[in-house]
This record gives sequence, structure tokens and C-alpha cells, in this order.
Amino acid sequence: MKKLAGKVALVTGAGRGIGREIAMKLASEGARLVINDLDAEPLEKLVSDIQGLGSEVVVCPGSVTAEDFGVRFVKAAVDAFDDLDIIINNAGYTWDNVIQKIDDEQWYAMLDVHMTAPYRILKAAQPFIKAFHTLEVEGGEQVHRKIVNVSSISGLGGNAGQLAYSAAKAGVVGMTKTLCKEWGRYNVNVNAVAFGFIETRLTSPASENPTINIAGKDIRVGVSEQMTSLLKSLVPLGRTGTAKEAADAVYLLCIPESNYISGQTLVVGGGLEI
Repeated sequence: MKKLAGKVALVTGAGRGIGREIAMKLASEGARLVINDLDAEPLEKLVSDIQGLGSEVVVCPGSVTAEDFGVRFVKAAVDAFDDLDIIINNAGYTWDNVIQKIDDEQWYAMLDVHMTAPYRILKAAQPFIKAFHTLEVEGGEQVHRKIVNVSSISGLGGNAGQLAYSAAKAGVVGMTKTLCKEWGRYNVNVNAVAFGFIETRLTSPASENPTINIAGKDIRVGVSEQMTSLLKSLVPLGRTGTAKEAADAVYLLCIPESNYISGQTLVVGGGLEI
């Protein structure tokens, strides 16, 4: 029996990297998926791969920062599957600068994607989660639902050059702890993962001048070779993490074995001290 058989899981930013690995991992364990990404092409490939695992999948494309996205995302799940079991707030990106160079556009972009978007999704989900829980209690059934919010070690310990990103990711931790206290009565486990140095396009070599396109704007990402070497030297395991390993950590907080874990932030950094 697969551990997530029949569960309905919503994953933002699922087209690439960690989000894709999360979606595939949950699907491989029997979950039905509602997936999101900015770009259509990687979503199409992911749909095919999820269906290849024998799982059902619904697509909800577009920017998570759109004002109506939270309602639209939750509605897609309820309309298709009439349930909400797992919500993974994964979508995000880095847009780095020190305080004297950052502008309001950068500041609000980081807060919008990392904090406001999850807030809107979770707010839209609350009436349904409460209603489903009420019916389950009346029927003598106990169901645990899972929320996993993606933070970063930058949100726990700060990181020079990432003022807005670090502030937003710290906010994710506060949101997680608060919602744990609000939603415990609904039998919902609310946790966060704080990723360390994980191999994605956001951490690819800066010498290759990698960029991502967000709302028509090309944003430089990547990490210098010097910084990469330094980070690896600080990690007790001596290496970067893979997107699959990051997804596995999220999965741990979605399975029944985590039913009495809530309000926690799991650091996924190979032993890196913050």
C-alpha cells in the first residue's frame, strides 16, 4: 500500500527543480496532484511523467503572485478531487542585492512570492479544510492533513546580499508556527523545510551567467565558484544537496509517520550550522 494513496496534494512551482521532484515523489506514493508553474512547457512534461506513474494530475498554471491565484489553485483541487490533503508552498526564486542597492521592486517581489502567495493559498484553503474536518469528526474518522512551507537557511541565519529573500523566508517560519497553532484543531500538521545549498538553476555557476525570466524580466541567478567552494567546505557532508534529496525531506513531513510533528522547521543542509 502506497503511503499517500488517494491523497490530494497541491504543489506550487512544480515545473522544475525541487518542485518537480516533490510532485514526482508524492505521485510515486499514490497522491493525486494539482501542479503549478509559470511556464507551460515543463508542466506538460511533468503531467506526462505523473500519469506514467499511474497518478491523476490537474494543472493550474500561472504566477502564484496573482491576486486570484490562491482561490483558483484551491478550487482546481476541490473541483477535481473534492479534497485537500497536502499543500506544498514551494514556488519562489532569488533576486539578490545588498541594502544600499536594493529597490522597492525587488523587496516586494521577494515578499510577494515567498510570503503573500502562500498566505493567499492557505487562506483560500481554510474553509474547505474546516468543512472536511467537521464531516470527518461527525463520521468518527481521523484524518491528518499536511502543510509544508519552503523556507531557507538564509531565513534562519541571514545571508549577506539577500536582505529581501532572507526576510521573506524568515516570515515563512513565523507563518508556519502561527498556523500550526491555529489549525491544530483541524488535525493539520504545519511544518517548514529550510533548504541549504541545493543544486538547482538558482545555484548554478555564476560564470555561466544564468538567468530566469519572471514576468518578462530577466533576473540573474547563480553562485560564484568561490562561494560554492566555501559553502561545500562548511557542510559536514562535504557536498551540495540534490533536488531529489530536498524533495525527500518534504515527503517526510507528508507521511503518517509525521502525524505528531507540527510547527517545526526541518533544516535540509547536510549538517550545515546556521
